[in-house]
Amino acid sequence: MKASREWLEEYSDIDVDTVKLGDILTMTGSKVETIEQKGNNIKNVVVGKILEVTKHPDADKLVVTKIDVGNGEILQIVTAAPNIKVGETGQIVPVAKDGAELPNGVNIHTGKLRGVESQGMMCGMEELEIDPASYPDKVVDGIFILDDKYEKDLGKDLVDVLELKEDIIDFEITPNRPDCLSIEGLGRETAVSLGKPFKNPRKNIDELKVDDKKEIEGLKVDITAPDLCYRYIARVVKNVKIGPSPKWMVRRLNACGVRSINNIVDITNYVMLEMGQPMHAFDINSIEGKHITVRRAKNNEKITTLDEQERILDENDLVIADDKKAVAIAGVMGGLNSEIENDTETVVFESAVFYGGSVRKTAKKVGLRTEASSRFEKGLSPENALRAVNRAVELVEMLHAGEVVDGKVDVYPTKQKVHQIKLDSDRINQLLGTHISKEEMIDILNKLDIKVEKDIATAPYFRMDVEQLADLAEEVLRFYGYDKLETTLIKSDTTLGMRNKEQKIEKKIQEVLVNNGLSEIYTYGFLSEKDLEKSNISDTLKKTAITIQNPLSDEYKLMRPSTIPSMLQILANNANKKNQNVKLFDISRNYKNMHSEVEKGEVPLQENILTIGMYGDDVDFYILKGIVENVLEATYINHYEVERETNNQSYHPGRCANITVGKDVIATLGEVHPVVLNNYDIEKRVYLAEMNISKLEKYSRNNKKYVEIPKFPAVERDIAIIVDESVEVGQIEKIITKKAKKLLEGLKLFDIYRNEKLGENKKSVAYALTFRDKNKTLSDEEVNVAMENIIAELEKTVGAELRK
Repeated sequence: MKASREWLEEYSDIDVDTVKLGDILTMTGSKVETIEQKGNNIKNVVVGKILEVTKHPDADKLVVTKIDVGNGEILQIVTAAPNIKVGETGQIVPVAKDGAELPNGVNIHTGKLRGVESQGMMCGMEELEIDPASYPDKVVDGIFILDDKYEKDLGKDLVDVLELKEDIIDFEITPNRPDCLSIEGLGRETAVSLGKPFKNPRKNIDELKVDDKKEIEGLKVDITAPDLCYRYIARVVKNVKIGPSPKWMVRRLNACGVRSINNIVDITNYVMLEMGQPMHAFDINSIEGKHITVRRAKNNEKITTLDEQERILDENDLVIADDKKAVAIAGVMGGLNSEIENDTETVVFESAVFYGGSVRKTAKKVGLRTEASSRFEKGLSPENALRAVNRAVELVEMLHAGEVVDGKVDVYPTKQKVHQIKLDSDRINQLLGTHISKEEMIDILNKLDIKVEKDIATAPYFRMDVEQLADLAEEVLRFYGYDKLETTLIKSDTTLGMRNKEQKIEKKIQEVLVNNGLSEIYTYGFLSEKDLEKSNISDTLKKTAITIQNPLSDEYKLMRPSTIPSMLQILANNANKKNQNVKLFDISRNYKNMHSEVEKGEVPLQENILTIGMYGDDVDFYILKGIVENVLEATYINHYEVERETNNQSYHPGRCANITVGKDVIATLGEVHPVVLNNYDIEKRVYLAEMNISKLEKYSRNNKKYVEIPKFPAVERDIAIIVDESVEVGQIEKIITKKAKKLLEGLKLFDIYRNEKLGENKKSVAYALTFRDKNKTLSDEEVNVAMENIIAELEKTVGAELRK
């Protein structure tokens, strides 16, 4: 919300500079974002009069002027401005003298243009940063020609003459303070913050009595949706004279960032800024039957708004309608069919209050967020609606823009609730940690128009946010002063925070991976359909992706069902920047819709996933596998199996594996498929691993037990078998472990040998086996029996042949 200091001074005596004022208001809760001080960046620019214009002796497009800048001083200035021509004299113009400073940072000095001395510069509106809307009858291109009335001001500072000096304060207004989305509200805050009395310039409006009528000029009003429209007031002005607004009004509108259109439309915008109540004005002849109905829209009802865009509504939206059509989207924007035209003679001023939630949803749905909707959605006071419409017709009379018809049509089905709160000063001091007296609290609240009588505080109509004791405490503290709060130690008992099991596992994983030379990254949970395609994500997994209803862009329209695309994009960025060796990990969530329709409110499956991605000269499948095994060891996953994976299309079919516990896949690791690498323009081999942290937590068993040092010796045997290439070593190890039973203490693969003498598609696999019985010394016969059982099962199950 922007406000000019000059407008705020209408409500309070301000005796500090604007920067200091901004600091004071920020400390009392009205946070100041920026302060723009216009006019301070214009120096030594005066009013001048052109006495003579002659042709430049050495340039066709230049002219030489003689300009009177007051006090008998005549300057010679050379210009190429198209609206300064030979022979034309008497124009009043802005003149930047030698040493002048302009808003764009330009300093003006005497110099020569094509051999002719120029002692300054005549200025246009652009050089002075003057809004052309303030002078609609002036030429924008060329020199700014002032009105003849300024001839009496020759030599005077242009900033003072044109009143260009203006301080504009931009406030950040919190959602609970819609009253401060008005100059009146900010003026009240300013007065109390400075300890000055609040000057109410609208006192006459507050005391004005206007009779209710069933209809005016044939106009009638009905509300069929009282839950969405709390109050609707209409007043009528006839014999309207459409024209430009006065300069003071245009100046104030411009200061608040609102463009002037015409006097009637400007009045509605002016009242909205001044009093915080959005209004709408429309031609009474555009209302069929002169009957206004505030109703819910019909399904697929269409309306073309003032911005000439067609909007499609449904029964959840509220419209202002006549007997045949909708003429406005309530609280958002008026319809083009009710626009004020130059030939409009009778105007209806509408001042209404709508349910903020409905306005917000409608504005969002139709893609329109206006100054009006941003106010309505925060919740406005129905009591202020009458003040606003009375102020609007008062301005009509002040500007001689029409004749106000007596009376008003006022439909008020939902009365505003009056909040009354018991003032408990002890409880407030307890909440704040202060020792403020009850009298001081009452004094602060009374200044804010929160009246206190017999320990009951009554919130004024414009403070709908003051509902309970905590709100009173906030108001007291704001003006007592945050800086007066004493620093104290916490007196209450506190709870000792602890990580849960999954958080402890995450922390351990981070330590292990960082110790292994990996760097942690953070990625978005959003991606696009193109990302899924590039990563060769399976169709089954794609179907679980959740579409975002209001995405930031097409690049972020899905909640990711897999973390692979996010990691691959980061690796591709590093490869593109010529980083030769990259090792990264990311702990984040994926999101899967496991239901038929997520719109019905089902919660999507959210899995916490560790993703490892790496490439470089010192990286291969077995390096990655070792890192994954380090993670498993650190998280106490003691019993797992490694199985070949050939169906995951994101990975190389011959260089990918799953790590399983029982039938549950807890991790997938391997080399990225060449097609996927090509999609990401990566020319190196890339290795990825995905580990489900939730499943790691499920199978983590930190149950280490003390085992005494063995008393009896171990027996070691080697075994080498010839099997088909398709037989996996994991399958062999399962058989050995099963048949050796409790006697097997350990096994180690120490050789895989291939030779044409072994046979086509054959390999030799050799293990070192360690046998031990903790209760006695094993005999050769017992070990031989175990070895025979192992060999027999290998021959039977995998067709193994003992290598001799």
